[in-house]
Amino acid sequence: MLDLHEHPGHLLRRAQQISVSLFYDELGDELTPVQYAILGQLALHPGIDQVSLAGLAAIDTSTGATVCARLEEKGLLERRVIPHNRRQRALTITPCGTRLLEAMEAGALRLRERLLAPLSPAEQRRFMALLTKLVRENNAQSRAPLALPGAGQA
Repeated sequence: MLDLHEHPGHLLRRAQQISVSLFYDELGDELTPVQYAILGQLALHPGIDQVSLAGLAAIDTSTGATVCARLEEKGLLERRVIPHNRRQRALTITPCGTRLLEAMEAGALRLRERLLAPLSPAEQRRFMALLTKLVRENNAQSRAPLALPGAGQA
């Protein structure tokens, strides 16, 4: 039987636990990591619909809807009905949301530095390249695959 500490899934789960802990250390508790991801993607894609935004953050649409509702309650994003498709909502980040993201930027950089600190600069680059490849090549296996902007559109 494979030693638990040699199983990639276990190590990825542990790395996620460590990353979340460092996230709260460096960025505080104003946003969760998922809320931060959603708000950051929204800043890059103003006016995007809620379903597409969830895809960009690689979270399921139900979670995306809940996260967007919570961010709206906090005054960090606005949701408006799309006139030609009344079932969808167009999202925009509010000025308050933009200011919060800007205030969190230094903490996000510290988070990245702390998480990768045990590795040399060359190891960091290699680790990120391999991790990116692992995620990209297994994207279709996810219950909430990353949806790239424009993918699947005619």
